[in-house]
Amino acid sequence: MGIATREAYGKALLQLGEENEDIVVLDADLSKSTKTCDFAKAYPERFINAGIAAQNLIGMSAALARYGKIPFASTFAVFASGRAFEVIRNSVCYPKANVKIAATHAGITVGEDGGSHQSIEDIALMRSLPNMTILVPADEKETIEAVKFAANYKGPIYIRLGRLNSEDIFDDDYSFQYGKGISIEEGNDCTIISTG
Repeated sequence: MGIATREAYGKALLQLGEENEDIVVLDADLSKSTKTCDFAKAYPERFINAGIAAQNLIGMSAALARYGKIPFASTFAVFASGRAFEVIRNSVCYPKANVKIAATHAGITVGEDGGSHQSIEDIALMRSLPNMTILVPADEKETIEAVKFAANYKGPIYIRLGRLNSEDIFDDDYSFQYGKGISIEEGNDCTIISTG
């Protein structure tokens, strides 16, 4: 069993922070949960705790992007796609701002937090927005590669991340390619299509 994609996200941010001083990370007072806390310790001058205010998190990220920074805005998926939807629509997607939204705790894996924290409609909401690119990595290797891709991509990206540990699916030879399907196993009886 591998690590959670949210943990791989934290690892990728540390690598990117060392390589690129334009990377800034914003968090909605959830850095231990979103795994941005290590970036905050390593690069405190490039970390902003926006507090429990998802809309402000996205608005600040859009402003930083306008001035050449590459902001990674981190919060739970339900808050990113729900509470901050209008700001993502108007301040990030319409102007095609270079904002990366890392949405952790996606899906129904946060049962102990209750239904209010289970984000099952976030992909549909983000797909409805112009200029939005969505990434749903499956494991540690793909997450690290997807986050690197996001940092180099010009425009809005929504990265959907899980809370629970995930199986290692890809080996060290894996090369991330946006928009490409990957066959995990061949068979004759049925076809299962999945994401993440």
